Amino acid sequence: MKNRTILLCLICIAVSSVSAFGITGEEILKKVDRNMQPQSYEMYKKLINVEPDGKKKEFTLYMAKKGNNKIIALFIAPESEKGRATLRLGDNMWLHIPNVGKPVRITSLQSVVGGVFNNSDIMQLDFSFEYKVDKMTEGKTEYTLHLKAKNTSVAYDRLEMTVDKKDMIPIKIECYTATKMLIKTLYYKEKKDFGDGVVRPSVMETDSPLHKGYKSIMIFARVKKRDFSDEVFTLNYLPRVGDLR
Repeated sequence: MKNRTILLCLICIAVSSVSAFGITGEEILKKVDRNMQPQSYEMYKKLINVEPDGKKKEFTLYMAKKGNNKIIALFIAPESEKGRATLRLGDNMWLHIPNVGKPVRITSLQSVVGGVFNNSDIMQLDFSFEYKVDKMTEGKTEYTLHLKAKNTSVAYDRLEMTVDKKDMIPIKIECYTATKMLIKTLYYKEKKDFGDGVVRPSVMETDSPLHKGYKSIMIFARVKKRDFSDEVFTLNYLPRVGDLR
């Protein structure tokens, strides 16, 4: 009887991570990654922080990514931030400030722009690089992936990702601590065809119960596949990121 109970539990676990169409949660997550972020690409991104009184602050960045764990960004507006650059290699992040010595280390939970988005949101790596699928549920038009961080350096211990079945892109992501406290919710909107097979949301909004009345918006533009050398994703290259544009 004991062996039978264990076998039934194992079967239930296996079934929970496979949809009725035979696709696993891990396969769905990898499809989401490739639809959201080509393996190597460049893009422009506008960040808008909205305060409770309606006051806004905007930032414009140029970004380049290679593989599943290398990404670099350059501030091109406002003038006060122009020339700043950030580099992320896996769990490690740095900020370069013009006319300042060495790049300084930053963390995923900090924010170089303030507002509700943190550095991990801005410098997003592949989800499958940082998370594993704990469980999957299936609705009529969407999958829900319950994700667990692979290590403690990841910004959010758990994610609950709602994925559109047809397009295999996220609709909403709820971000939680290890104690299951909701930190923020990310909303993906306005699907757009950027060309060359890249069809993904062009807007991401977030709010947080920890920042009541505040909202941050991320607008994606000119997402384009492009190959880069490994040299681009080094500390020595940070002052020269503008040469890529």
